[in-house]
Amino acid sequence: MVNARISVEHVVVIGASAAGLFAAAAASGAGARVTVLERDETIGTAQPRYGVPQGRHPHVFLHRGLQAAEEFFPGLRDDLMAVGARPFDTAKLAWLGENGWSTRNASSYQVLSTTRPRLEACIAARVAELPWVTIRNPVTATGLTRSARGWSVILSDGSTLDAELVVDASGRTSRFRRWLTELAGDAVRTTEVDAKIGYSTRVYEGDPDLADVPGVVIGPTPEAPRGGLALPVEGGRWMIMVLGMGEHRPPRGNAGFDEFLTQLRDPALAGIAARLNPVGDAMVYRQTSNVRHHYEALPNWPDGLLVAGDALCAFNPVYGQGISVAAAEALALREVLRDGPTTGWSRRLMTRFADLAETPWSICTGQDRRYRSCPDDPTRLEHLSNQWALQLGRLQAHGNLRAARTLSGVYHLMTPTRQLFHPALIAASVAGRFRGYGPLTARPAGLPAA
Repeated sequence: MVNARISVEHVVVIGASAAGLFAAAAASGAGARVTVLERDETIGTAQPRYGVPQGRHPHVFLHRGLQAAEEFFPGLRDDLMAVGARPFDTAKLAWLGENGWSTRNASSYQVLSTTRPRLEACIAARVAELPWVTIRNPVTATGLTRSARGWSVILSDGSTLDAELVVDASGRTSRFRRWLTELAGDAVRTTEVDAKIGYSTRVYEGDPDLADVPGVVIGPTPEAPRGGLALPVEGGRWMIMVLGMGEHRPPRGNAGFDEFLTQLRDPALAGIAARLNPVGDAMVYRQTSNVRHHYEALPNWPDGLLVAGDALCAFNPVYGQGISVAAAEALALREVLRDGPTTGWSRRLMTRFADLAETPWSICTGQDRRYRSCPDDPTRLEHLSNQWALQLGRLQAHGNLRAARTLSGVYHLMTPTRQLFHPALIAASVAGRFRGYGPLTARPAGLPAA
């Protein structure tokens, strides 16, 4: 029996953050009329938004996300560059990992460093230019019911919007689980992994004069659970972020921020801050748990409903995976709508979304479970994966370019995880254990010592 095609003429997207904007572009690209609902007033401006509290902190647009975004908005990279986004090869970062400084002799994927408000403003401007797309704000979706057309979204002013497809992209505060329970009585299983990570960011201006170093990352470890990074952003400014786990989280206030910088296992970030001039106060953020709602496990998922972005799977923002996963989800949505959805299409697509989230979820939760501040111990598989990742990090710190490229490719969602077990890497690991790994990568000369 051949499933009948389902017509999707009107799509309502709840939320105009990155995931919602990508979903709107996907539906428009498939020929549907789209209404985007956003509760914030400042959508489309380069100002921090209440609905995106981590927007005041560093954001790196990973290569897979940029690649996907360019499919929706050709030239978006140029748009971001025109407003000051800073491109760099992540392999050239000064990165202090658990085994030492990563080699900078490899090449990796180019990323763009920009503030989150500027990134979303550029994407929103491109979405506003798309045919048949309307962004309505400030307005809040307060409920969901069935209608003759498929679904009816109830708005805060009492009006309703009917559509064949509703996409919830409202982020961590999504009400969709409650709505679904009210509609179908199905309870949704949720998994949360919380290492109680907190971070604090302060913006600076000036030139730290780091020679050929585009940015610095001081990675935390289970033994030294404090770290941080310094990255350039638009406007000739720098963002310096510090982070810690549990009782080691950075305190509030500028004095506490400055003191925390001096407590890291390398003085580079404190030295960079000393060369720059602060702009504004340090801003703290602590909502960093990984939260995954297993909608794909519901046996009777209704057609015409989708959940995307952080509303489906929210990652610890420290790892920078969320926007790239949301862009990949939107590409999958556009593909299905262009091909013509058939009965059961929404459930199949939710399963695909879950698959897209699997690798970054494993990366984020596998790392967070290593810290004593996380109440969940790593599973046996995660423990083995972490041990192998540490071994690859050791190879990278001793100059192995294949290890560096592979780790970077997996992190950027560009390389399948099976490449982590390439025979050449296994052989290099065995050789290193028996014959030694060679000299460690030196601390980059351009970094301040204090």
